[in-house]
Amino acid sequence: MSPTTRLRRVIQRPFHEAGRPVAFLATGVLIQLGVLLVIALPWLLFVPVSVGAVLLAVFVPFTAVVLAGPLLTEAQLGRFRARLGVRIPLPYEGRRPPVSDWLRSPAGGRQLRYHLLAGPLLALAAALVLLIWAAAGTAASIYVWLWLVPLDWRADHPGYSVWGAYVTAGGIALLYVAAWLSGALSRLDTRTAAVLLGPSREEQLARRVEVLTESRAGLVDAADTERRRIERDLHDGAQQRLVSMAVNLGVAKATLPDLSEDARRVIEAAHQEAKEAIEELNNLVRGLHPAVLEDRGLDAALSGLAARAPMPVRVTVHLPSRPSPTIEAVAYFVVSEALTNVVKHAEASRAEVTVERFGQTLLVVVSDDGVGGAELGGGTGLMGLAKRVASVDGRLSVDSPVGGPTVMTVELPCAP
Repeated sequence: MSPTTRLRRVIQRPFHEAGRPVAFLATGVLIQLGVLLVIALPWLLFVPVSVGAVLLAVFVPFTAVVLAGPLLTEAQLGRFRARLGVRIPLPYEGRRPPVSDWLRSPAGGRQLRYHLLAGPLLALAAALVLLIWAAAGTAASIYVWLWLVPLDWRADHPGYSVWGAYVTAGGIALLYVAAWLSGALSRLDTRTAAVLLGPSREEQLARRVEVLTESRAGLVDAADTERRRIERDLHDGAQQRLVSMAVNLGVAKATLPDLSEDARRVIEAAHQEAKEAIEELNNLVRGLHPAVLEDRGLDAALSGLAARAPMPVRVTVHLPSRPSPTIEAVAYFVVSEALTNVVKHAEASRAEVTVERFGQTLLVVVSDDGVGGAELGGGTGLMGLAKRVASVDGRLSVDSPVGGPTVMTVELPCAP
């Protein structure tokens, strides 16, 4: 880069994109002039004399400005978006709230502080910066103005050229000051607006939590839907093919008496393998999403689990209405995994499963008379259950003293 180019960039740097901040400040001044006009309108139309008239002339415009607060907020945010490209989110989502709700909200109080205090002060500062721009531009172009005056005046003032050089230099320096002040004031206004016009940190966190909760619920529903699709595909596709193959092998074994002993043994082994594959596939399908859960609900699905358990399991289900499919699936798999843990680790002689609904909470309790000692961090699969329950904003607790009994309690949110 040549020295001339470097010098030109240094000279032009303060004015680089200076038009955006200047236009931004000018728009802010216009908005505040509109507010000032509303406040001064009664005094322009008539001169209040009595105390009541003075109070009315003050109260009515002030009330109008307060009630127009949401509109002023949108106008100011539009100014930031259009002039600076800065997007400050609204403190609320969707439609604008009623003015009464807006006034009672913390966001409404913050926005009024901007419109009635910070905004006018910033607009006053912006007006001063704009005046500096005007004065600097006039001073920097003083020779243009001097050429416009009559020749006689210039003849009577022979030192005007030197005087004009000083004024021009001062004007150029003032242009740099005005450019810096415009950028600094624009940044200050942006920070102030982000704090007073936008959502607070607590509101941003709450909104983020809502978004994450909705996103997580969508992922859970999508995963449950995908499991159902896989279950249907396996049940209607691979499982049916295996059943057909097992039937054909059985028919071949029964209707082909003239087979050699080696061929018969091969057919019998293939037939046995097919039946074992069908059994394994049945267990896999039940683990993905049992059809009985979708067709008949938790009571029938949990009764099926109890019937397949190698120990007596008592199942009690009291549900006035079915919960959502996602909550049903979580409850089913929690009970399924809990009973599996009981069989593997508890050395229990019996177990009990209770499912009840209390308002908007689905309560699932699984207990056994085993040796106890189960812990969430004990590596028995309880951590996986806790994560699955937490995926739908549920809670899982385990009470399992050494020597038993063990009681696992699960609370799942359930829409009314």
